[in-house]
Amino acid sequence: MNAASVREKIDMPSWSQSLFGQVCLALVLGVLAGTMAPDFAAEMKPLGDGFIKLIKMLIPAIVFCVVVHGIAGAGDIKKVGRVGVRAIIYFEVITTVALILGIVLAYVFQPGAGMNIDTSTLDASALSAYVDRANEVSQGGMVDFLMKLIPTTVFSGFATGDVLQVLIVAILAGCALSLMGERAKPLLTVIELAGEMAFKIMSFIVRLAPFGVFGAISYTVGTYGVGSLAQLGYLVVLFYVAVALFVFGILGLVMRLSGFSIIKLIRYLRAEAGIVAGTTSSDSVLPQTMRKLEHLGIKDTTVGLVVPTGYSFNLDAFSIYLTLAALFIAQATNTDLAFLDLLTILAVALVTSKGAHGVPGSAIVILAATLTAVPAIPAIGLVLVLSVDWFMGIARALGNYLGNCVATVAVASWVGDIDRDRAHRVLNGEDVDGLEVLEEPAPLGVPAGQVAHG
Repeated sequence: MNAASVREKIDMPSWSQSLFGQVCLALVLGVLAGTMAPDFAAEMKPLGDGFIKLIKMLIPAIVFCVVVHGIAGAGDIKKVGRVGVRAIIYFEVITTVALILGIVLAYVFQPGAGMNIDTSTLDASALSAYVDRANEVSQGGMVDFLMKLIPTTVFSGFATGDVLQVLIVAILAGCALSLMGERAKPLLTVIELAGEMAFKIMSFIVRLAPFGVFGAISYTVGTYGVGSLAQLGYLVVLFYVAVALFVFGILGLVMRLSGFSIIKLIRYLRAEAGIVAGTTSSDSVLPQTMRKLEHLGIKDTTVGLVVPTGYSFNLDAFSIYLTLAALFIAQATNTDLAFLDLLTILAVALVTSKGAHGVPGSAIVILAATLTAVPAIPAIGLVLVLSVDWFMGIARALGNYLGNCVATVAVASWVGDIDRDRAHRVLNGEDVDGLEVLEEPAPLGVPAGQVAHG
């Protein structure tokens, strides 16, 4: 049976009709609009912002329903705890590797060497919006970060959109319902139905992804211009190379040790990756990514714990950015760093990177907070990075997104929560039923491939 007959049999959309194809087309149109009609393109920003707000509106509810249903249905609370502990161990090891990679590449390629920037000529006004927030982050430290994980009320996380606070409430609720036994079934049914409703709403919103991508891309190109890359092109290119090395090297090795291929995983998640690249936000695909990982054969309990937690604890590409940008600024301003300074950057970045998710202007804010621990590096040098931050943000978002997907596969393999036969079939394209989970997600706890298509 040839490919055309297979497509006809299962009614798969053509490339131009698929979400991935539409997102790619929106990317191209956005660049053209920003280049040819910059004033018009700059007015398209609400399309991108609105799309991301619609997605974020549903994330707390989806995370809560998935995690509660998964834990309560798992029955073995101790196993859920083991998954959480192993996920944290994995996050810390991989994040440390990412931070070290940024330092090594900065020293080998010297992206800031020869710039000889006089800090007195830099305009600090561009940083005014970030400085106060950076001071709050740096002064709080790990204790303050951990205290902020505890919501003021049960509903605080839902009101603010703080996924980690929602996750804590969901874990407690799931454990409590699991211990309640049969009496909890009516409430679990309500939570399951609420989750299905949220995913159905999400299926409506995801269809707007091409408009969101067009708005974000056209605004950025129209406002900053494609030529914005020229000034700091070397740093941008080096960062993209660093993320690629990390994804295909480090994460590729992790996938290989888990028994799978990073290339096949990226191909499987290509539609979501396209949205992440266009919006520079991995939040925009969190719900459908969780569904596709479940469709891959990973237990919903593991997906529900690892993915949301990884959004704050496993920012791989962001970690590379922190150390690479810090050393770039030092090199550009002719600042000599001692070995102790490097260790300080590494140690502080391990802490500050955990608070990046949910912080407005997180990249510059967390970088500024990291640099406060190393007075030798002039913080005013952040102005240099600010001009190309959005372009670096594309690789940051993609690297973070793929890092969390790989982490879920790795942890699931570690604890035996993945159906390997099913995963191989899906990644090889043999199990095509249910691949369009973006448009018709499965009910909670049911692999997407088992949904009947009428």
